[in-house]
Amino acid sequence: MAKKTVKDTEYLFISARIRAMERRLLTAARMERMIDAPTDEDAVKVLSEIGYDEFSPASEAELSRALAAERERTFQDLYRFVPDQAVVDVFKVKYDYHNAKTVLKARAMGADAGRLLVDAGRVSAEKLAAAIQEGTLETLPGAMASAVAEAAEVLSTTGDPQRSDFILDDAYFREMLQAAEDTGSAFLKRYVEATIDAANLRSAVRSLRMHKDGAFLRRVLFAGGTIPADRVLSAALGGSLEELYRPTVFRAAAEAGTAALESGRLTAFEKACDDAVTTFVANAKSVPFGAEVVIAYLAAKEIEFTAVRIILSGRMAGISGAVIRERLRESYV
Repeated sequence: MAKKTVKDTEYLFISARIRAMERRLLTAARMERMIDAPTDEDAVKVLSEIGYDEFSPASEAELSRALAAERERTFQDLYRFVPDQAVVDVFKVKYDYHNAKTVLKARAMGADAGRLLVDAGRVSAEKLAAAIQEGTLETLPGAMASAVAEAAEVLSTTGDPQRSDFILDDAYFREMLQAAEDTGSAFLKRYVEATIDAANLRSAVRSLRMHKDGAFLRRVLFAGGTIPADRVLSAALGGSLEELYRPTVFRAAAEAGTAALESGRLTAFEKACDDAVTTFVANAKSVPFGAEVVIAYLAAKEIEFTAVRIILSGRMAGISGAVIRERLRESYV
């Protein structure tokens, strides 16, 4: 049975609600207050002002619990009002795959994966871990079952976690793209494509830095981006990445990648890749209502979660404000 088309007008209420919620996002000014706060407790107070649960900034575990609570609250709030929950589910796919990679590596090392799991996927972290440990992979959603089985086999026979991760990353991008296409939202599909473009540019630059050959690079590029993987491969091997990405939102990222190949520093390049995706998402600011508003808000919250971790983890580690600022991505607001 064909899926019912959801009209933009069905997003009128949730769009208005999100516009109000956007005022509580972590803005650039709020990030500065967190960085410059005299104590870690004062930095956390900034988050309390925008709705985060109060927590002690004494450990990474406390930080992770606070982020998990806010992430769950975000998903549940949108689930209540969004006309098509599948739009939200696209943003949950990555947590399923993160958890799968974590469980497989922990099992290979005889370690406990519990504290590293993120309970924000389509299936609970506990159930996913049990499915892998007990061999009941058929209970996993989408195409995960076969991907996890293949990744587990590769890890078991080769002991190479990088190869195992690539199998799961490839399945993740394919499933995320298909899920986006299934929603019927062209904006969501383009967002996922931009995410794949960023991943491929990262793979190209990192591979060149490690002096890997074309065969290796071909294995670590993903299908589904706006720029085909074979064109990225050719440009990387031919030294023309900047030329390839010049007409796209990744122009600055490609330039930073070239600079990273010369200087050896990846910080600015990694930031530029993420900022390019944010630039694409920001196009939704001019859309009055529709799925685009929900998608942009979910992407904005992901940017926020990353910023919170960079700032507070940096402060815990005694990293200077200047260095923390270098690592921060552009804010959606």
